[in-house]
Amino acid sequence: MRGRLFAGLLVVLAATGGAFVTLNAAGPLAGGAGPTGTAAILPPATTPVTRQTLDDTVDADGELGYGPVTGAVARRPGTITWLPASGARITRGRSLYRVDDEPVTLMYGDTPAYRDLRVGTEGADVANLERNLRRLGYDGFTVDDEYTYGTAAAVREWQADRGLEETGVVELGRVVFAPGKVRVESLEAEKGQPAQPGQKVLTYTGTSKVVTAELDAEDQRMARKGAKVRVTLPDGTTVPGTVTEVATVIKPGDGQGADPETRVEALVSLRSAKAAKAAAGLDKAAVDVTFTASRRENVLTVPVAALVALREGGFGLQVVEGGSARYVAVETGLFSGGRVEVKGEGLSEGMTVGMPR
Repeated sequence: MRGRLFAGLLVVLAATGGAFVTLNAAGPLAGGAGPTGTAAILPPATTPVTRQTLDDTVDADGELGYGPVTGAVARRPGTITWLPASGARITRGRSLYRVDDEPVTLMYGDTPAYRDLRVGTEGADVANLERNLRRLGYDGFTVDDEYTYGTAAAVREWQADRGLEETGVVELGRVVFAPGKVRVESLEAEKGQPAQPGQKVLTYTGTSKVVTAELDAEDQRMARKGAKVRVTLPDGTTVPGTVTEVATVIKPGDGQGADPETRVEALVSLRSAKAAKAAAGLDKAAVDVTFTASRRENVLTVPVAALVALREGGFGLQVVEGGSARYVAVETGLFSGGRVEVKGEGLSEGMTVGMPR
């Protein structure tokens, strides 16, 4: 906002030729000290004071796709015996891939699998597992963060249904936790290829269309989680969106010796029916995203170029009435789209103000 305000003030000074007027001295003005003074010379052009809504907005380039790409890596040695097709959608309880003809199962959760789960284990990963078992129809346990004998019994039943050895222990590498259902982005391995722990097997994304937008670091205030935005699609259709994630990223410099650049990356969901329908046939499409930091409704506004710099400090307007003109000191508010919010003594909608050379 500070940069935009400075730019707006440069426009004002350019419009007035860099000159200052005063409310307190003769010359271009006559009259006593105070918020107004009489001008002897009428302006070359005029404009009305209008009442409207101003938005503090920033437009950013975005890409419509499926959001961040995540890699699924093998955690157990063996041979890859089955892989899904690129673009396939995998849901809870289904195989993400198979090693030695045994499934690696997708389950939903925010905590990644990082250890064996057995009786006595406690933690968020246990809660993830139990929530998924319950949603898949298994019972006999309480959904919490404790792996009990009841949990182990449900796991043995699940293992039998999946063709696994019924141990009651979920070994590392048997499940992959993702936030929800996934779409296979690319395959990083081949069927029949040996798999080693840490080897990337495939990559995946979410299944909902989202927009990834980048802003300058100075515009970080615009991208707040939960903020509403407008997304303009390639055909000109405008749909609503909501910021779901915000992250600061470092972009390497262009060319040798260039400094890296700090950028703000925002993930925007398109949850409305209108947005989902409009974006359905698009993939990897360039879009425009309009972020709004603040809104000033029903305020008096004038073109930024109508402001004149006062020698006493601040800004004023040259009000034209009945063939004469007077200067009125004003307080400026939001700058947006070449206009500025103004307040001043006696200032009202419909008044005519001068446009300096």
